[in-house]
Amino acid sequence: MSDSGVGRRARAYYLGHSDRELDRLRAQARLIDPVTRRFFRDAGITPGMRVLDVGSGAGDVALLVADLVGESGEVVGVDRAPIALAQATARAEAQSRRNVFFREGDPAEMSFDRPFDAVVGRYVLQFQPDPAAMLRRLAAHVSLGGLIVFHEIDWDGVRSFPPSATYEQCCRWILDTLRLLNVETRMGIKLHATFLDAGLRAPTMRLEALVGGPSSVSDRLHLLANQLETMAPEMERLGVATAAEIALGTLVRRMDDEIHAESSVIVGRSEIGAWCHV
Repeated sequence: MSDSGVGRRARAYYLGHSDRELDRLRAQARLIDPVTRRFFRDAGITPGMRVLDVGSGAGDVALLVADLVGESGEVVGVDRAPIALAQATARAEAQSRRNVFFREGDPAEMSFDRPFDAVVGRYVLQFQPDPAAMLRRLAAHVSLGGLIVFHEIDWDGVRSFPPSATYEQCCRWILDTLRLLNVETRMGIKLHATFLDAGLRAPTMRLEALVGGPSSVSDRLHLLANQLETMAPEMERLGVATAAEIALGTLVRRMDDEIHAESSVIVGRSEIGAWCHV
């Protein structure tokens, strides 16, 4: 998956495509893939389907879909970032995947030799200045009766109880930075309206969130700290937080200590899936 965005006027992907960021995306995928898999299965992604993966990046979602469609199916992943696609291709080759292919470009503007049974994407629409227009164009790639399936985030769901001050401050820093960068922080909850604005049917929707107490959140704290590390230059540039305030060197330990001290339950952002037939 890449959060790189597509579309003629897509916002720049603020996290870039460095090796460190691609590593972060793979770590994120290990946590989020089970959620995405459930959304896709519930939507009806099944063996033998031909699927277009939008914003493939390093290939996490494309490889996940390849498992669902099996050897009798096919996945075409498209992204605008050649560095990310090079990694995606290498990963597919290393896994001897014969049903996954990657192309560079904007899928909303590209042509394909035949229609797809489904178009899918994860963390893509949040970067689009007009996500409904993008969905409308993507729907043209889907055969009649096929599926449109997207998995997006709603940051409004983030919380902790009893409150963990450092965890919640980190989430506020990320949220404030995203808003200043014109990234849609509530894209998940807006999927229903976006589908309708695109001229699609009202979607079926699901919501999940990663939630847990002190003994089960270490991986999420590390992932949050990694995102802050990548975003720190933008945070400083935009006046959201300084490097001294973030204090990356001790951030995970401070969050972990507070969560254990308060026996806090950590709730991550809302993961929302939406899908419909065209």
